[in-house]
Amino acid sequence: METPGTWALLLVLLLLVLLTLALPRTRGHLPPGPTPLPLLGNLLQLRPGALYPGLLRLSKKYGPMFTVYLGPWRRVVVLVGHEAVQEALEGQAEAFSGRGMLATLDGTFDGHGVFFSNGERWRQLRRCTMLALRDLGMGKREGEELIQAEAQCLVEAFQGMEGRPFDPSLLLAQATSNIICSLTLGLRFPYEDEDFQALVRAAGGTVLGVSSRWGQTYEMFSRLLKHLPGPHTQLLGYLSVLATFAVQQVQRHKESLDSSAPPCDVVDAFLLKMAKEQHDPSTELTDKNLLMTVIYLLFAGTVTVSTTVRYTLLLLLKYPRVQERVREELIRELGASHAPGLRDRARLPYTDAVLHEAQRLLALVPMGVPRALTRTTCFRGYTLPQGTEVFPLLGSVLHDPEVFEQPEEFNPDRFLDADGRFQKQEAFLPFSLGKRVCLGEGLARAELFLLFTTLLQAFSLDSPCPPGALSLQPAVSGLFNIPPAFQLQVRPH
Repeated sequence: METPGTWALLLVLLLLVLLTLALPRTRGHLPPGPTPLPLLGNLLQLRPGALYPGLLRLSKKYGPMFTVYLGPWRRVVVLVGHEAVQEALEGQAEAFSGRGMLATLDGTFDGHGVFFSNGERWRQLRRCTMLALRDLGMGKREGEELIQAEAQCLVEAFQGMEGRPFDPSLLLAQATSNIICSLTLGLRFPYEDEDFQALVRAAGGTVLGVSSRWGQTYEMFSRLLKHLPGPHTQLLGYLSVLATFAVQQVQRHKESLDSSAPPCDVVDAFLLKMAKEQHDPSTELTDKNLLMTVIYLLFAGTVTVSTTVRYTLLLLLKYPRVQERVREELIRELGASHAPGLRDRARLPYTDAVLHEAQRLLALVPMGVPRALTRTTCFRGYTLPQGTEVFPLLGSVLHDPEVFEQPEEFNPDRFLDADGRFQKQEAFLPFSLGKRVCLGEGLARAELFLLFTTLLQAFSLDSPCPPGALSLQPAVSGLFNIPPAFQLQVRPH
């Protein structure tokens, strides 16, 4: 007669067999990686809150291309280093152009909007959004003047601090949010507007939630966690603030739309295009795609550039001699009264090098945005099935020791040649590569240059803390690297 212990052992063995069968079935020939455990996947090797360093550690054992399981069901191929990432995203751009999953946001966007869509929907939305941004001045003099005007408003806000220490995070985010709101919605808000401050904080809260330890846990176990209460309710609250605002603005545009006049902003352009294609059954220009595109532009356009400017200012506080060299170049080349313009970039090679080195060191999106293969693909001797998720680790490209000597050090001179002229680096890819390169790259580069140079032309920067006490380590590291908070003092020249 069997004992209870025997039955218990048989039940445990049966459970293990069922859990093993529940793991994703591997089709094709995938690169090697650590063996996943039932229910856990590779949780023992990849801990939430430290996904990116965990992936880098695994690359030392398995090489620049390997397979991991985020939880029991999500299988991901990881690419590490400049050579592997470039070979995939540029060498086989079409195959690697699909959008992978962001579990923390997919429940809201549901494959809609210019960032989260795929296939024909993505192509139509990207084309419409890009054309609208270009027609409204992105890459033109009109767009430059818009950024210059906002930069002056930011200078006035800094002057209002009257030399007192302050955290520049909110003001920087408001400045970049105003630029995207002007282009997308035709609106600019005063920095004192409490509703605008709430909107900007909601955008920042969304990015923090996605990047947090909980956000990384959710990426690994979303099938289970989405049915349970938890921090995702706070993230949904931030998204609700953005969505409510977007719905109100789209409705306002619908009520005031003049079909005989040229569009004043992205929403107008989208609505006019929607009206032309309303009888086309294949159109993806729908109310839902418009709304999700606006929400994405609000939080991405608010946080990414402002975070990079903030980190660059932190670097100047940490390295006062670099700040002195930037100011000397600005005064020598532009004087004290000439407002910096995009055409001045060529005259400011050291300033340009500082901005590039800050972006490289920060590696704002270290894990890259997840990709998915649009078709079954042979890559580096492996067969990757259609739909396979791919993480191209952009941080590993920007910190690749094969390209950048001593990559963890801040050294703007690496972007200068022997004669002090700015020189490009092939592995400088903060905006990714291939068909899914950031659609706002041109706008972001212009904002970063004009906001930074305008502030440095107007002020000397100090900190209440000694430079050696300032930390450069991200306060939050996940999909985004969020720099630590710091206090800033400004002195007009």
